[in-house]
Amino acid sequence: MGAQKSIHAGNAKIDFNVDFTHKLCAALMLHSSRNTDSPLSLVIGSLCIKHPNLFGKSEKLDVLWDKGLYDSNVLIAYRKPRPEWLSQQSFSIQHSVSPEIGVHGVPVDNYSRSGSGGVNLCRFSAGLDLSEPASSNWSSKTSVKFEHVRPINDDGRSISRDLHGFPVTCSGGYHDSMVVIKQESRFAKASEHSFTRFNLQIEQGIPLLSKWLIFNRFKFVASKGIRLGPAFLLTSFTGGSIVGDIAPYQAFAIGGLGSVRGYGEGAVGCGRSCVVANTEVTLPLNRTIEGAVFLDCGSDLGSGRYVPGNPALRHGKPGSGVGVGYGLRFKSSLGHFQVDYAVNAFQQRTVYVGFNSIGS
Repeated sequence: MGAQKSIHAGNAKIDFNVDFTHKLCAALMLHSSRNTDSPLSLVIGSLCIKHPNLFGKSEKLDVLWDKGLYDSNVLIAYRKPRPEWLSQQSFSIQHSVSPEIGVHGVPVDNYSRSGSGGVNLCRFSAGLDLSEPASSNWSSKTSVKFEHVRPINDDGRSISRDLHGFPVTCSGGYHDSMVVIKQESRFAKASEHSFTRFNLQIEQGIPLLSKWLIFNRFKFVASKGIRLGPAFLLTSFTGGSIVGDIAPYQAFAIGGLGSVRGYGEGAVGCGRSCVVANTEVTLPLNRTIEGAVFLDCGSDLGSGRYVPGNPALRHGKPGSGVGVGYGLRFKSSLGHFQVDYAVNAFQQRTVYVGFNSIGS
């Protein structure tokens, strides 16, 4: 079920979008440990409200709500327009609930899937984002936010330990709190036959109170695309590391779509450091279909044992993995449809299906 509506309030036009779907077959998809007594648990969808002129001076208010079978996310963002040569400011409040599969998930079926480990994260954040004016090929963004993380089990009750009795927070209690300053820099350059992209993120945890987390985390993603006749070669390299206080859920999770295909989410490993390399070659088969072959590999660089409780060792994650495969890309006026067939180092096969709508 979907609906789109525009409401005129004074001189402002408020965009209102709603899209909800009742999962008739959801009972077959839900894990047996999940409580499905409520009919709302079988509903997925999204709600989007955009107000372009909240107080009559072009202030923008966005309200977004997404609900999945196991997760939900609410985001409220307020932006006040400023001259283009000044940094753009926005204030946001966000609340989300999602399963913590990457670190606490249990690999099954020769690491091709990750089952629930009974840990979910309830996150609340509020803060300010500052986007600097773009110069040449570079752009940057700085944010200062308060974050509150509360682990819960599948029944929604607060927990401080996982199924094996190990702490799931840095504090050892039922929640972690922190103030995080995040700096993100982006570089992008494109031509007719190639493109280059680089993204660097640095986060610093500030302990305003003695029990709040203090840490430094960085992550980078570098990618290069080159056209080789009718074919297109895409390579990317991702790396990161974190020092200081760390809760298990902050570790880098390796494996899954967007990481090492052929493995479940986080099934390769989770550690304080990570490296992931992806290579893909696509070749057009006709006007709307492309064929692709790919090779993914990743490692936690032996840092899994430095994550509190060592969840990677307890769940039998190998720490490194390689996935190879092939796929098809379909282009249409509605969006891009993608199918990938991947094989991991344990000869387990996995099929990934994805769809990206135009403009999303």
